[in-house]
Amino acid sequence: MFAYDFMQNAFFASTFIAITTGVVGVFVTARNMAFLAHTLSEIGFAGAAFGVFIGIPPLDGMLLATMLSSVTVGRLSVQASRREASISAVSSLFVGLGILFLSLSSQSSSYATTILFGSIIGISVQDVWQLVGLAVFVLLTVFLGYRALAFDSFDPVGAKAQGIRSGWLSIYFLLILAVSVSIGAQIVGSLLVFILLTLPSAVAKYLGKTVWQMTLISVATALIGVWAGLYLGYITNWPVTFFIATIEFGFYFLALLYHNVRQ
Repeated sequence: MFAYDFMQNAFFASTFIAITTGVVGVFVTARNMAFLAHTLSEIGFAGAAFGVFIGIPPLDGMLLATMLSSVTVGRLSVQASRREASISAVSSLFVGLGILFLSLSSQSSSYATTILFGSIIGISVQDVWQLVGLAVFVLLTVFLGYRALAFDSFDPVGAKAQGIRSGWLSIYFLLILAVSVSIGAQIVGSLLVFILLTLPSAVAKYLGKTVWQMTLISVATALIGVWAGLYLGYITNWPVTFFIATIEFGFYFLALLYHNVRQ
């Protein structure tokens, strides 16, 4: 399997992406931002489609759209009373825009499939290094602000009492989430990227007792799902996304069952 360059590229890039989404996902779950991650994935779809329309790489269009809109969407969903309505409105708008840009572009329908469901197998060496660079940037950024981010995510009342500026931290995290959504979509597509940002961290929430334990469990769950998905996709020629989604769901189901039994 590793005799093929495209599989080497896929595993190398996917490893960094899985680590990134596993780490960021812990804070997505702690900050109750699962719906926001889903919304950003749909905004990313529109951005990628716009990139195809104007002739730039879909990843660049996705990064542009998610980063520009992340803070605005995050502010709209702060109040619980209007969160669902705001997210539904924004999601439907950007899905419609994505469909419009794809219909206006001169590219084939395979581009739509790639954006929606990912195509990590077919990425070039240049794409690999771009994804790895973005993943390393996100990981370094999270590492530098890890203590304050963890404090604000898991104990917001205590963080506020200690003088931590939650508003700036929220903007900081929303931008990190935007980049994570964009690179995670390269594996499972914009339609299902929230799988890597929510299910591994949900598993970690049930099994881990400290933030570091949850981070390690989340990363391990994401890595196993991605690696096994790539291998099974290679030997069966079935979509890699299907296997990743199934494996991550299996982990979540087992963790939930274990948690309920212990309760």
